[in-house]
Amino acid sequence: MKIVTFFNNKGGVGKTTLVYHLAWMFKNLGLKVLAVDLDPQANLTTAFLDEERWEELHAWDAMSKHTIMGALQPLVERLGDVGDPYVERMDDNLWLLPGDLSLSTFEDRLAMAWAACLDDNKANAGDGFRVETAFYRVMVKAAAQHEADLVLVDVGPSLGALNRAALLASDYVVMPLGASLFSLQGLRNLGPALREWRDGWSERKKRKHAGDVSPLAPGTMKPAGYVVMQHVEKKSKRVKAYATWLERIPSLYRTFVLGEETTETPPTKLDPNRLGSIRHFRSLMPLAEDARKPVFALTPADGAIGSHGNAVRDCYDSFEKLALTLAAACQIDVPLASLTLPVPAQKPEVTLRKQIRARDGGHGTGLAFGNCCHQPRVTDRVSVQGAYVQVFQRLNARRFIRRRRKS
Repeated sequence: MKIVTFFNNKGGVGKTTLVYHLAWMFKNLGLKVLAVDLDPQANLTTAFLDEERWEELHAWDAMSKHTIMGALQPLVERLGDVGDPYVERMDDNLWLLPGDLSLSTFEDRLAMAWAACLDDNKANAGDGFRVETAFYRVMVKAAAQHEADLVLVDVGPSLGALNRAALLASDYVVMPLGASLFSLQGLRNLGPALREWRDGWSERKKRKHAGDVSPLAPGTMKPAGYVVMQHVEKKSKRVKAYATWLERIPSLYRTFVLGEETTETPPTKLDPNRLGSIRHFRSLMPLAEDARKPVFALTPADGAIGSHGNAVRDCYDSFEKLALTLAAACQIDVPLASLTLPVPAQKPEVTLRKQIRARDGGHGTGLAFGNCCHQPRVTDRVSVQGAYVQVFQRLNARRFIRRRRKS
């Protein structure tokens, strides 16, 4: 089992969206996936669950909550150790450990535990290790319930005690980045923090004051790479500004995250530390939110028709490529290298064009040898394609008239 955490000190870069879509993609590729929401805002949980189900899980009685806080509550109240976590089944081979808005109340306890791990009093040190490794032990228990192969963790943007404990539990760290000043500043802050936490945890484990606390968090936190998020693919001033920030990422990543001294760095597209790029699927996001599914799983029934169909395919290809690249970087065995896109193989208008082209002898004009009144034939897919018939007829008629005028 591998634990991969997605973290950036700058919020709003699409981190939660990335975790959500990769969880579904890895599930499609044959892995058993556990998604864990350790962000006090619980955005990943609300992406998976509707409001009614969220309200059912978020009971007023803290000890009976079906969220991450339900398992942590004995530690919060100093009544015992972590309990058995509740895991919500989202689909075959995909589960969610729901987040909780009250998770922020656990941060003070974690802050004190970090110092307590160095206490010469073994009782105090043991309590510190129990608290500091709570996230890791809860995730191990949750993954063991369903023999998960991969745990994907979403955290908030802070450099506080909550995220320190979450990252100590991680084997790998992925950094979603936006091409902006503040996102790159977050990159500058993140690298030194990871090294400090890694060294601090190694020092604490060497003192061997953990007592009977097991298993201990690995504290590996190996940087797996970065993902460029929400870029805009248009020829405009915004894209030029985007490209300017984008080309600064490789050198900053190597200097501040990897701690390497480099004089020359490759362009972003050739940077081996770049796992991939995910563009902004603007008009598809509302459809995906309404359908409660990832963008790449949208179908014509969800409203993904016309140009949206192409965008859905592009989204699937992008996330599949990213998932496979991430799996290679994190040494994750993926059973299935490729799956058929779960939407129709052709857009309705493409099917219609082929019908017209075949009927007109391969001319593809939609007009029978200059007969601009000819009506294209449509097969039994009229219910989906009817709206396109008149559009193509008018467009092709205009093309025919232009040709006649030129001749």
